[in-house]
Amino acid sequence: MLLWFVFGSIFGVWNVFQSPGVDFRLIAAGAVLPALLDMPFGAMAYAHTLLAATLVLVATMLATTGRGNRLRRRRALSLAIGWYAALVLSAAWGHREVFWWPAFGVARPDAPLFPIWPVVVVEELVGLAAAWWAWSRFGLRDAARRAAFFRSGRLTIGADAE
Repeated sequence: MLLWFVFGSIFGVWNVFQSPGVDFRLIAAGAVLPALLDMPFGAMAYAHTLLAATLVLVATMLATTGRGNRLRRRRALSLAIGWYAALVLSAAWGHREVFWWPAFGVARPDAPLFPIWPVVVVEELVGLAAAWWAWSRFGLRDAARRAAFFRSGRLTIGADAE
């Protein structure tokens, strides 16, 4: 499920925002964190709730208040945006007790962490296609562009992107 979350979130966020201020490393991290945090439960639990993603967003906003933090805030918001992308890609919104926890009771929410294996295979193939799209779109074949991405987290379309 790694390709689905990492490259699915990068694809979606790029096509929605197309902002040079987004840190796509944090988008990818935010997209896999809910699954990693809920793995000990063996199911979608607290990290797949709208409350968890919103708490990450609020914490980011509070941590980056004040003058001179505008660029830092814009980049840090990438983690929360990736988290929200994970909620979409995992279809957490389809499990009312999980997504809206604790609105329907305070018991630990529980839904399958991953779909059945044929769906996982299809999602990973779509993630692989999104990875190929990113590789081609942002010219990541070029070592200097890859190094710049790993250093800054930014993806840019250049003349040499295929």
